[in-house]
Amino acid sequence: MPALVSKSLRDYRRSLIRWTIGIGAFFTLYLSIYPNISENKEIYGAQALAKYPGALRDLMGGMEDFTSGIGYLSSVVYQLFGPMLFVVCAMLLGNRAIAQPEEAGTLELTVTLPIDRRRLVFERFVALALGLLAVAAATFLLVWVLSAVSDMGVPADRILAAHTGVFLLGLFFGVLALTVGAATGRKGAAMAVVGVVAVGGYIVETMGKNVDWISWLRWISPFHYYLDGRPLHQGFPVGDYLVLAGATAVLLITAILAFDRRDVGV
Repeated sequence: MPALVSKSLRDYRRSLIRWTIGIGAFFTLYLSIYPNISENKEIYGAQALAKYPGALRDLMGGMEDFTSGIGYLSSVVYQLFGPMLFVVCAMLLGNRAIAQPEEAGTLELTVTLPIDRRRLVFERFVALALGLLAVAAATFLLVWVLSAVSDMGVPADRILAAHTGVFLLGLFFGVLALTVGAATGRKGAAMAVVGVVAVGGYIVETMGKNVDWISWLRWISPFHYYLDGRPLHQGFPVGDYLVLAGATAVLLITAILAFDRRDVGV
């Protein structure tokens, strides 16, 4: 493993452990109450949830039957809160790649080392991807075990498909933060861009299904390529995930070129 990747992962170690524990605690909390929810069809069943306002149901992905394993995982775990936790985790890791050390004044020392700038950005990306993958792998195993213990009846391959989507979505936003940081050297700018794209993209994807004048924007929302394929119901949406991966690759190339041409003060 390249030295810069190893060093970056060591630097991220405590943060990755905290995020794994935090996301794991979230999943544990919500999955542990599923047995109680599944027994209350009059409150959490499809007919009861249909009484909620349409806009609220749209924002929550339609609010499927919470008493079914797939419906509960889809609406509560993988619709909004789980993905957003991964997005924030990836954004912070992406900021630590370029923008944060540049603002702290430590990036200048790294740039003076005998390492090509393009390689520096790429290896920071590799560290980001590996770190996020570790969090995703650990939390996938947790969800798989807890869903089996709670007798949710969701196949492991469907959970893997949904978790893969969460990882790819998080990686996209992590690289978006890295790209903005590589272009500007400002972590505040990176956080602002990620926040706008994440919140706006989610609203457009969920509300755009029933609001005609914004429906066309769904195609440029990263959440569309995570949610539209319904991985818990239909398995791996290969085409959608390839779009997410391709968009991430384009952002990475942009980050490499932007950082290579920018004055970092050395």
